[in-house]
Amino acid sequence: MTLFSLPKSWLVTLLLTYCLGTAQAQQLPPLATPAADTLHKYERPTAEVAAVDKKGFFQSKGFRATIVPAVLIGYGISTINGNGFYSSYDAKHDINRLFGPGRHTYVDNYLQFAPYLELGGVLLAGVESRNDRVNLGLVILKSEAFMLASVFAVKNLTNITRPDGTATAFPSGHTAQAFLAASIVHTELRDKSQWYGIGAYAIATSVGVLRMVNDKHWQSDVVAGAGFGILSAHLGYLTHRYRWGHKPAGTASSLRVAPLYYAGATGLTLNWQLR
Repeated sequence: MTLFSLPKSWLVTLLLTYCLGTAQAQQLPPLATPAADTLHKYERPTAEVAAVDKKGFFQSKGFRATIVPAVLIGYGISTINGNGFYSSYDAKHDINRLFGPGRHTYVDNYLQFAPYLELGGVLLAGVESRNDRVNLGLVILKSEAFMLASVFAVKNLTNITRPDGTATAFPSGHTAQAFLAASIVHTELRDKSQWYGIGAYAIATSVGVLRMVNDKHWQSDVVAGAGFGILSAHLGYLTHRYRWGHKPAGTASSLRVAPLYYAGATGLTLNWQLR
């Protein structure tokens, strides 16, 4: 039997099949053969991304947390007594000229805690702070511990005489306390408004000025005290790693319960996994 002896229907079917196959073959794009990657074979992109994202020293948290306190403490040390640019004796002369000698007030004894009162009032008004109440309390406790330990240790080591003749002038504990509280107010509320921090730092600055007006401290004591207070607050935040009331980032847990049948006994199996 030859091709021409087949029925016409078969010839039509063969012709249509051939035409459709040819059309589909023309529509399909040719398969591209991937080229062998010889240049990037041994690269480690994860390590390179980490290296690019790594911050420099001047952008690190440690540098940003210590640069301002270091400048304040360093300047305070450089102006002890009659030393340095605009010494403590020069500042004392100008204070006596502006306010007069022998003036005294007890306002600074209470004003050093005023930034905390500002923070409490803002929270009671319904403004949300950066941390919840428990974490905020822990940060304050740790910051206060850093401040008290460092200030009283330096006071006993230096034992510099105050303007009124008493001992342990350097640094000013009142000023350190005021600037510590102001730093916490600024950190907790700066996302809401910068004016909260500005007001707190204005109160802390007035405490430092009153300590000099009352002949309780030299300029060097006040400036260094501000540095110790700010540094203590920054250390309180930097060392606060465990977040009470919050799950650590990147962790999750799962609990699975399954029936158990073994040697004629039935029960349940518990599988707890931390990821």
